[in-house]
Amino acid sequence: MKKFYITTSIAYTNADPHIGFALESIQADVLARYHRLLQEDVFFLTGVDQHGLKIAQKAQKENKEPIDFVRPITDKFKELTKVLDISNDDFIETIDQEKHWPSVKKVWSKLLESGDIHKKKYQGFYCVGCEAFVKKSDLVEKMCPHHQKEPELIEEENYFFKLSKYAQKVKELIEKNIVNVVPETRKNEILSFIGQGVEDISISRDKEKLTWGIPVPNDESQTMYVWVDALTNYISALGYDQNKEKFQRYWPADVHCLGKDIFRFHCLLWPAILLSLGLDLPKNIFIHGFITVDGQKMSKSIGNVIDPFEIIEKYGVDSLRYYLLREIPSAKDGDFTIEKFESRYNSDLASGLGNLFSRVKKMAENGFQKEERDLFKIKEKEKRYHQYLDNFQLNEALAVIFEIIKQADIFIEKNKVWEKKGGKEIGYLLQVLEKISYLLEPFLPKTVEKMKEGITPLFPRI
Repeated sequence: MKKFYITTSIAYTNADPHIGFALESIQADVLARYHRLLQEDVFFLTGVDQHGLKIAQKAQKENKEPIDFVRPITDKFKELTKVLDISNDDFIETIDQEKHWPSVKKVWSKLLESGDIHKKKYQGFYCVGCEAFVKKSDLVEKMCPHHQKEPELIEEENYFFKLSKYAQKVKELIEKNIVNVVPETRKNEILSFIGQGVEDISISRDKEKLTWGIPVPNDESQTMYVWVDALTNYISALGYDQNKEKFQRYWPADVHCLGKDIFRFHCLLWPAILLSLGLDLPKNIFIHGFITVDGQKMSKSIGNVIDPFEIIEKYGVDSLRYYLLREIPSAKDGDFTIEKFESRYNSDLASGLGNLFSRVKKMAENGFQKEERDLFKIKEKEKRYHQYLDNFQLNEALAVIFEIIKQADIFIEKNKVWEKKGGKEIGYLLQVLEKISYLLEPFLPKTVEKMKEGITPLFPRI
């Protein structure tokens, strides 16, 4: 069997999950389910990042130990994967000292053996929100553009990774699409970033400044930089240092799915680390945008953060999955409002798919004849559907399915199918519903399950 290894980024446990992480989880889930439909051996990983200065500071504000702070938030993320009907095969945690830490320590040791780690004093701007040193040129009016806060100017003696040594090689691999960065705008952005010159990067913090993390091997005075720890999850979950057979089976990743705010780490630092380790690089890095709320970026201070649990409780999981997959362009920013959500639900799911299913089922219960003709040119549409999914255009693939639904509605009205009891038209519509259920399964698994329950007794091929 052909293998397919897909990951989400690991969610930062400084706050409860919001709808942005739901988008990423659902997008990755669609791709995982799609490749299972293709009869591939899929391994789908998600999880959480529980280390770092930001978490340590938030825990201190709440007068909690970091471990006590992250545990309930971690549980919320685990719960969300279940509520969203995410089909992940594993859930990684960076505090897991049995599963994750040994791989991180092995990575550090191998980078050291390769001569790619050195220690030096450094002064720079550190953004706690990004958990990274940032260039002065990246700031907007002295503020981090992602977190709207002024970074702290710090001077420390840290370990550094020789990122500059590998930058040109990474650039060449991205240019040749050996590491395929999607969309093209992000590919151009990372190539431009590398072209401006790349400095070596700090990969540790002084333990006096940061204790919450993995200690640097053989140097207890330093704590490992959170990004080296976090990025290693993609191989630690496969047993990089413990399960050779599993690691060789699934690595490299076929798709890393992540947000645009962290794509530089994944498109530059992570490939550079893998080159230093002598490991294959990920085949595709798929980058989605942000969800805005009524045109504004989600922010706790504004009070416009959307809780996915509340939406699911009121409207159902597939309603949320559908909106995020259809209304939000797969690799761009998209807007969420309750008005848009309800409008899309009513027009497409209730009046569209739901209405078609009910009408055809009711007509078929009075009998039908089988009909194998392709009146709606579904084979051509199915070809487009596969092309869109293979190119990470999830919203376009979903739109193709609803083209078929619209055609079916027009066909029923034009031919007054309800008057043709036991006719071939009804048999053809059942065949169409069979194909709709197949194509829709990666997107709306619970809806498809109900469709199959309702129609299989009438049309056993579904």
